[in-house]
Amino acid sequence: MRAILALALAVLGLLSFAGPVQAEAPPVLLRHVNVVPMDRERVLPDRSVLVVDGRIAAIGRRIEAPAGARVIDGRGRYLMPGLADMHVHSASALDMQVLLANGVTTVLNMGGASSAFVDQVVPAINGSRRPGPHIYLALRVDGTPRYGQLVVATPAQARAVVDLAKTNGYDFIKVYNDLAPEVFAAFVEEGRRLGVPVVGHGVTSVGVAGQLAAGQLMIAHLEEYLYTFFFPPDADVGTRAPEESQIAEAVAATRRAGAFVTADLGTYATIARQWGRPEATAAYRRDPQWALLDPAWRLAWRRSGYETREGSLEDRLRFLGRFARALQEAGVPLIAGTDTPTIPGLYPGASLRNDLHALREAGFTPFEALATATRNAGAFIARAHPGTTCFGTVAVGCRADLILLAGNPLEDLRALETPEGVMIGGVWRDAAALRALLDEVAAAYRAIVAGPTPAAD
Repeated sequence: MRAILALALAVLGLLSFAGPVQAEAPPVLLRHVNVVPMDRERVLPDRSVLVVDGRIAAIGRRIEAPAGARVIDGRGRYLMPGLADMHVHSASALDMQVLLANGVTTVLNMGGASSAFVDQVVPAINGSRRPGPHIYLALRVDGTPRYGQLVVATPAQARAVVDLAKTNGYDFIKVYNDLAPEVFAAFVEEGRRLGVPVVGHGVTSVGVAGQLAAGQLMIAHLEEYLYTFFFPPDADVGTRAPEESQIAEAVAATRRAGAFVTADLGTYATIARQWGRPEATAAYRRDPQWALLDPAWRLAWRRSGYETREGSLEDRLRFLGRFARALQEAGVPLIAGTDTPTIPGLYPGASLRNDLHALREAGFTPFEALATATRNAGAFIARAHPGTTCFGTVAVGCRADLILLAGNPLEDLRALETPEGVMIGGVWRDAAALRALLDEVAAAYRAIVAGPTPAAD
């Protein structure tokens, strides 16, 4: 019994506080790098980038290293902003290590995180005391217990919840499907007053058009438009795609509102590939990344049920690709978000690259796709919380969240697959250190799955 208890406590410790405590980072000078600043489509060849106190202090051709600085020779390499996944449900320190090792330096947790994660893990990671991306938090609310969210039934409760969310460090309120119209309105009003903007799903009783007009800052999935904009919420349409003639109205409403939209084409494509196809979900369990997936999610993936569904989502997937492209062409700001790891196949980190590839397939240029996971994410947080330290571009004064790559990502997104180094808040990790983060996660999960060794008689 003592052995079992000791193992359980050790595993819990790993889940809550994996990785070494970080000392204060010294200045870092990255020399001879080709900078991909992501402010616009360009490369600045053979530059040096100086990082001091977690921010970019200077960019130039000749910069002297300060005393005690770490100097990194990036000759022939490409330096770009770290990636942002603005829709995750990963909520453990180990998942954060996996994300960081994949070049993800910012995430928005969109609900369901434990109080231990919110109160302990997030401050430790955001304070550079533990390895992981910078974490923003959304508190998920609904009007009924149908989906297992926090139930808020009255406007007075909504106002109180916004106050509590702000007190507890949440950055957003995420609305869900079953909220009453007057409760939704109270969330928007109080969120605006206290600086906790509303993001999230389509609310069935209000509809995406009404939510945009009321001031919801972000629609959390492209497909939310299917449920309360392109079709009536009570329509029995199966998996039929809307008419393309409807796209212009949706684009215009979104642009008028100045809202952001999470362009999760990769997520919807992943669902479509396994819809009614058992062989697809079985393949995920043979992926090497299975070793880096939390055992609790391994069980959940086996029970997802997507492979038992009927019909096909391919028509809707093609429609959403055209819709995403129309939003992009109209100047609607799109941000990347994957829903990892709630759906089979959405491995933390890798799913973000898949999303960018899905945007490319929909007609986005590499720069346009990358912008959803860099500059646009930074613009979203800047709009939501003015005065926040900038990120998402390589610019003086911004957070030093950076990826060093062997190839030019503006030419081939596959350059993102093997980062040669990642910096988060000024803390540099080379490829070996990133590999060590992943090895630690895999070892922790092996210990959980294997369980304690039986005591000898």
